[in-house]
Amino acid sequence: MLPGPRGSGSLIRGARQSSRDMARGAPGLMNSRMSFEAASSSEPCARGLGLADIDKDIERPLGQAVRPPRAAGKISGGAIMATVAVLAVAGVSGAIALREKPFRKPQEVAVSTPKVTAAAEPAPAPPASPPKPEAPVKSGGPQIIHVQTEEGDGPPKAAIVIRDPSTIGQNLKIAHIPDKALIETSETGPLPVRATDGRRPFDVYARPWSGGRGARVAIVIGGPSVSQTGTQAAIAKLPAEVTLAFAPQGNSIGRWMQAARQSGHEIVMQVPLEPFDYPKVNPGRNTLTVAASADENLKSLHWALSRTTNYTGVMNYMGARFSADAAAMEPFMAELGKRGLAYIDDGSSARSLAPDLALKDGVPFVAGDMAIDAVQDRGEILKKLDSLEATARAKGTAVGIGSAFDLTVDTVSSWVVEAKKRGIEIVPISAVAIDPQKG
Repeated sequence: MLPGPRGSGSLIRGARQSSRDMARGAPGLMNSRMSFEAASSSEPCARGLGLADIDKDIERPLGQAVRPPRAAGKISGGAIMATVAVLAVAGVSGAIALREKPFRKPQEVAVSTPKVTAAAEPAPAPPASPPKPEAPVKSGGPQIIHVQTEEGDGPPKAAIVIRDPSTIGQNLKIAHIPDKALIETSETGPLPVRATDGRRPFDVYARPWSGGRGARVAIVIGGPSVSQTGTQAAIAKLPAEVTLAFAPQGNSIGRWMQAARQSGHEIVMQVPLEPFDYPKVNPGRNTLTVAASADENLKSLHWALSRTTNYTGVMNYMGARFSADAAAMEPFMAELGKRGLAYIDDGSSARSLAPDLALKDGVPFVAGDMAIDAVQDRGEILKKLDSLEATARAKGTAVGIGSAFDLTVDTVSSWVVEAKKRGIEIVPISAVAIDPQKG
């Protein structure tokens, strides 16, 4: 600002003086000076602006136009309408918010007032009914058993099992453990006996098999327990489907029985019976003879049966003369039927009365088709085994009887593996028995 009295004239003169000075140093600004003079001489005076506005114009950068100021206090119609709309929406929302649940039915609250009543006397408990006597267990035949399968808050679920004692077998994992229900204690040892529920040792101790109707071959190897090493080899080498027949004169029969059953073998007990030319040909200790009384023979039979347990039946050891004598054979077969044991006839005597007596006394019966190792030669044993296979394909079943010789054990073991590949099923002796109890 230039010194002097404040006013529009002094301001203009100061501006012009400044313009002259700038013109001397910067000729290129003349156009700006002319524009500034025009603006200073006309517009401020025409619009009646004050000194403050003129000061702002001087400070504004050159070349920018001055925007006309908006008229104060003027409101557009659109702004008014928008404000009204906002107020209307706010009013409606407030009314809805303040109104008590306008769009749904108020929830009813049930209030109950307890009634005071006299305590009812507990009803007298009904007299306890006497326990029902248990139904007697049937001695044989199918039975219906109700088994509770689950327990919980709800009613118990139950299953109905129809059990046929003739089809109950022993789990192979515990096959070496005798079933106490099938044992009668005697002076000489445990005797096999039917259980009170009708189960027979023949049923319980039988090895499971497929139940198929193809060609089946059963092989019984007798003589284990006579030789310790031979017995051990027979149990270890022979396939589990092969049946073992223990001689009662052997040692440690109980131990070998357990080993055989743990290996999966079904076992039978050999019983010495009188052959022709006895005593020149002697089957061994406590042989059952034709000359002995029935009681004496039963005592000898019980001695042989009590040597071990867990077997399905007995097989004769020799006995061509004894098995052909009805007076000697009848008490023997009746005792087997009473105790639930099978009888395996080795087939060495064509005069044996065993088939008819077994049917009469309800004894499961098996007849051997051939001895497989009468000649101790591998080729001859294989021929016998091949004959068994041919018989099984023709008749459905075949039974071979052998002894626990090392050669027999090795030959049978290798033949069984090949026979299975040809579709022959090797089954335990109980699988081919004719059982009168099953019809």
